Amino acid sequence: MQSDGDHLFLDDLKVGQRFLSGSCEIEASEIKAFAAQFDPQPFHLDEEAAKASLFGGLAASGWHTAAITMKLLVQGGAPIAGGVIGAGGELRWPLPVRPGDRLEVESEILDIAPSRSKPDRGIVTIRSWTRNQRGEVVQDMTAKLVVPRRPA
Repeated sequence: MQSDGDHLFLDDLKVGQRFLSGSCEIEASEIKAFAAQFDPQPFHLDEEAAKASLFGGLAASGWHTAAITMKLLVQGGAPIAGGVIGAGGELRWPLPVRPGDRLEVESEILDIAPSRSKPDRGIVTIRSWTRNQRGEVVQDMTAKLVVPRRPA
């Protein structure tokens, strides 16, 4: 498989190919800081309020989990030439992320579709599972990425 450094072009990718990211540990202070700025709900901001919620304890915002997933993908979990550029997708959060959780992302290429109108790129469908240290899926994302072809 050819690559540009450690980054893969559309022509380098294969359906079924898998990638594994590094990991990232999340602390209560980070959960609260993200929530204060972007998702200010009590179960993301205050341990006591969170105990009385559906979550039964402090839980990271799903958007925080998505942001951590993006960080892990960009840092090598999806070594795509030109960057991880989304063109749409779907996500779900089956379990909450808790303080002290260590997250990692495993991704699999599901589909590769070269563009008919823009021959310098294509769309890659990738499914990514963000898991905690117990291997439990805390986010399941299927995304369409714009991926460049190798320059001539």
